[in-house]
Amino acid sequence: MLLLCACGAGGEAARTADGRTVLRYQGWSGDVLFHELAADLGYFEQVQLEWVGDTTSGPQDIQSAATGQTEFGSAFNGAVVKLNAAGAPITSVLSSYGADEGDFTGYYVLEDSPIRSARDLIGKKVGMNTLGAHHEFLTREWLAQQGLTPAEIKTVQLTVVPPVNTEQALREGQIDVATLGSIQREVAIERGGIRALFTDRDLFGAFSYGTYVMRDDFIAANPEAVRDFVQGTARAIRWTQTRPREEVVARFLDIIHKRGRTESDQAIKYWRSSGVPVPGAVIAERELQTWIDWLVRNGELDEGQLAARDLYTNEYNPYANGTYPADGGPDGQALAGEK
Repeated sequence: MLLLCACGAGGEAARTADGRTVLRYQGWSGDVLFHELAADLGYFEQVQLEWVGDTTSGPQDIQSAATGQTEFGSAFNGAVVKLNAAGAPITSVLSSYGADEGDFTGYYVLEDSPIRSARDLIGKKVGMNTLGAHHEFLTREWLAQQGLTPAEIKTVQLTVVPPVNTEQALREGQIDVATLGSIQREVAIERGGIRALFTDRDLFGAFSYGTYVMRDDFIAANPEAVRDFVQGTARAIRWTQTRPREEVVARFLDIIHKRGRTESDQAIKYWRSSGVPVPGAVIAERELQTWIDWLVRNGELDEGQLAARDLYTNEYNPYANGTYPADGGPDGQALAGEK
């Protein structure tokens, strides 16, 4: 649709001919993000999404949002905290991913590997898609929980490996531990010969690990657009939490086929759950405070420099602000139980 004005400083936003606020964002190839599902379900009334390309990592995604190249992004909460600490004027508005019964990230070794404990990882290589995000933080946190000293943890070599190559790198001995999630995890397990050393679910149980962030100036200038984006995306997340897996996968496949981005749909077939353990993706303070405390312990933040309560808001989430029952369905109806 025709854009009436371009985005600019001070939170100024582009509008469509019918008055909707345009929200630019980056996608993930072969994946359907919750806001994309919300648009397909017709949950947005005041905003229109504009895909500007795909991202390669959460930190890059939220950096784009912080610098005004997009209106929102999503990343691991540790990366969100670090960007806040660097002075970026951003606020988390909705949980975006996590670990639950069906979805998690595992850290795998070969079946016959001598690595059985955290101490066995001293001097070894752990392969992951990027540094400074979920996989690095979780690896270091697990090592610390298992009793390794900071000096010992530093000897563990964190190695960047593209997700499509991680399993092969493990089997060929290029790395000692492979970080595997989603389709990479499921396919590798099907092939056999590997075992989980630990999973992110082992550390905190069901836990939301990432959030959507927006710039503070954009939120201030466009509160109704932000409210519409959050309510629609929260409802879409709730839709996946309350629908049979087969229905969700079919919808995701339809979205991928309709948008015509020349991408594979194979990963979607391995979808297990939303990964967000809280109805409607309401943010809990501990999900950010955990990583503030982690950065303080590791000397990357000063004590008291940041407080989690200042980094997020649930004001716009219908499952937190009283619009819908906290455990209601995607249309606000009461539910007898989870599916």
